[in-house]
This record gives sequence, C-alpha cells and structure tokens, in this order.
Amino acid sequence: MDIVVSGIRSTGKLHLGNYFGALQNFVKMQHENHCYFFIADFHSLTTHPTPQDLHGSVKQVLAEYLACGLDPEVATLYVQSDIPEIPQLYLLLNMNAYMGELERCTSFKDKVRTQPNNVNAGLLTYPTLMAADIIIHKAHKVPVGKDQEQHLEMTRTFANRFNRLYNVDYFPEPVPYNFGKQLVKIPGLDGSGKMGKSEGNAIYLADDAETIRKKVMRAVTDSGPTAPNQKKPEAIQNLYTLMGVVSQPDTLKYYEEQYNNCTIRYGDMKKQLAEDIIAFTSPIRERIEAILSDNEYLRRVAKMGAEKARQSASKTLDEVRHIIGFREF
Repeated sequence: MDIVVSGIRSTGKLHLGNYFGALQNFVKMQHENHCYFFIADFHSLTTHPTPQDLHGSVKQVLAEYLACGLDPEVATLYVQSDIPEIPQLYLLLNMNAYMGELERCTSFKDKVRTQPNNVNAGLLTYPTLMAADIIIHKAHKVPVGKDQEQHLEMTRTFANRFNRLYNVDYFPEPVPYNFGKQLVKIPGLDGSGKMGKSEGNAIYLADDAETIRKKVMRAVTDSGPTAPNQKKPEAIQNLYTLMGVVSQPDTLKYYEEQYNNCTIRYGDMKKQLAEDIIAFTSPIRERIEAILSDNEYLRRVAKMGAEKARQSASKTLDEVRHIIGFREF
C-alpha cells in the first residue's frame, strides 16, 4: 500500500466545496492506502501568529472531519503540534534549504504582497515545514491542489538533496495523488469561481437552516433567459451545479426545463435549492455537534492519532539523525 500524507487547515470550517472536493476522496482513500491526515496548526501561525482560539479551531476541524467519515481506526488522524519530531526534522531540513529558492516560492511572494507587515521566518520556510510533514512518514503520494504544486516540487527537491548530500537512498520522491475526474469543483454563491472561505461565497457544513436559506437567497442571478434553450451564464450555471449535487435528479430536470422554456423563477429555484442543501447537510451538522460535545472522544482520537503518527515519525527522525552523524555518548 502507498503511504499518503495530507494536511488539513486548522482555521475555518468545512464547506460544500471541501466535502464534494477532496474530502469524499479522503474517505475512500483511507481504505486503499496507508493514510496520515494531520491538522496543520503550526502552519496556521505563519499567517495568524496570535490566534484568538487555536485549540477551539483545531477541535472544530477535527470534529468535522470525523463527522464526514474519516475513521481514526483506519487512517492516522493527528494534530501536527502533537508530533515533536516534525519541528526537529524541519530544523534539519532548513540547514540545507537556501534563501534564494525559498524567496522565489510563489506563495511566499504572494504573502509578502498581501501581508507586508507580517513577513516572518515561518512564512519564508513554509516549504521546509511542509516537506517535513510529508517525508517524516516517507510518503509516496500527496493530495495537493494547484496552489500547492510548487511546494510539493520543493519537497521532492529537499528529499533528493538529503539523499545526495549524505549519499543515501533514504527518502522516496513523493508524487501528487491525482483524483482525476473524481474531484468535483463546487462553485460559490457569488456568481463566479469555486466555493471558498476567503471568497466569502461558501455554505459551511455546520451552518444552520436559517443561515443556509439567507445565503442561498442572496446568490447572484440575472433577469432570466430571453430565448428557449439558450446557454446559461456562469452565475446561473453555478446554481444548477449546486442543485446537481444536493437535489434529486427529477428536481434538477424540472428546473432545467423551466430555464429552457423561459419560465424559470429564480426565487422558487433558490428556495428549493436551500431546502435541498439543508436536507443534505443537516445529518452532518448533527454529527458535528454530537462529536464537539464529546470531549473525551475527541481526546481519545487525538491521543491515538499522535501515538500512531509518532511511531512512524520517531523512526524516521532517529534514522535521519544517524545518517547525518548525531550519536549518543
């Protein structure tokens, strides 16, 4: 079985885009590979160095992933900061990471522009921390989005550089885990692009019914079609795409026909879409709330995940230290 490592953001709640995107594939993947899923609370400090409630955010994310189907008995699900071997490997990798290559990283340059008053060392060395997260388990594959492809390429660079500098064949070269056509792109409610937290166009799995209704009713629409069977603008197609993943096929077919014969009433369609989203997300939201109220269960999950992750991480770190030349007296 391939070893797969994937990080989970520790800030923000999961939305429909997360659920129909990578998360459903994670749930399937955990039964086909040896998977490590970690909540990246160290990484969050690069952009939010003084969080108001870091523990609360981590707890929320852990509960949501469990509610959506990640099984701590099958996969290894842990909190990044519970694994002390990760920052130790991060330190060792930084000794052979060069300023020029770190400064050329696209995400670093973007952050310098967007947060000029918080250009910290952690931001600069984000790629080496990501590399440590991955190679601490000697991963073969990593699920990455488009914005993380350069970081994975740098991880391969650091892994290969370690092997070359110390004349060993130790770290495998991790490659992207390609979901192919299985990865569904869920649009936002603002009429363009994909659903996302930063875009402010998301419906969260933990949203209550009234919040969902308000969000959907504010979704962008137009004045309606002017000719039969005309092509839908992107904003309108977004509503139909959402309906395609949460509604019954007959419901989608009905509103397709309404659009094609120019009798569509967007208000009615959005009311139906909101109720279908509520019906879809309510069982998940109820599981999230139940898990969040069970602190003992969350504690057991986090402890078990840390113990399983440290078995792998401590072995790697011991071997890396030996390869470099650290010895006990």
